[in-house]
Amino acid sequence: MSAASRKKQKPETGGTDAAQNALRTKLLLAALPDVAFDGWHAGLLAAAARRAGISEDDAEALFPQGTRGLALYLSTWADEEMRKRLAREKMESLRVRDRVARGVEIRLDILAPWKQAVSSGLCYLGTPPGGLLLPSQVWRSADIIWQAAGDTATDYNRYTKRLLLSGVLTATILFWLGDETPQHQDTRAFLARRIDEALKIGRTAGGTVDKIKRGIGQVTRRRKNA
Repeated sequence: MSAASRKKQKPETGGTDAAQNALRTKLLLAALPDVAFDGWHAGLLAAAARRAGISEDDAEALFPQGTRGLALYLSTWADEEMRKRLAREKMESLRVRDRVARGVEIRLDILAPWKQAVSSGLCYLGTPPGGLLLPSQVWRSADIIWQAAGDTATDYNRYTKRLLLSGVLTATILFWLGDETPQHQDTRAFLARRIDEALKIGRTAGGTVDKIKRGIGQVTRRRKNA
């Protein structure tokens, strides 16, 4: 069997999505210690496979994009870890803004041991095709946080909230990368300010949309009565 044929098959070590994701996570965690020193280099996936005891063929089947796919998976892994931790949080007693802030803080706590990998990952993925996927990854993170915060909106509010939080997440991560204060205290303060700003923008945008809706309704009623 050719190498190309082997790559198209599912890894022999696990056929289900859960099993494959477990292997992807194993490869990622095996790779991250090297990333801090050597970055997301071309031979990273093969080195991680050897360290994790996974064949290179299986590693390539799990990450057809190679190291780029592995770098993208860091965000996916962090999202899933964040989802699990948020499910254990007692959010009921918190204000919505505090629920959202807690989601962002948890995600940063998960990534804290791998801050250098996140930094180099943003540079590595900053060009196509990886860079084109970054906005969708941030949106997914924002969606998970809003769901955990109890948001059930299905109208324009759903998209407005996620768009605003995507901006907050991006700005906060960039600030966090350079924050050396204990327990990232400056980042938490920065996050609080960005959430306050986002909420003000959200209220303004929501009020504008409501006014437009009312105006359209009034025009429609006038035409019917004319």
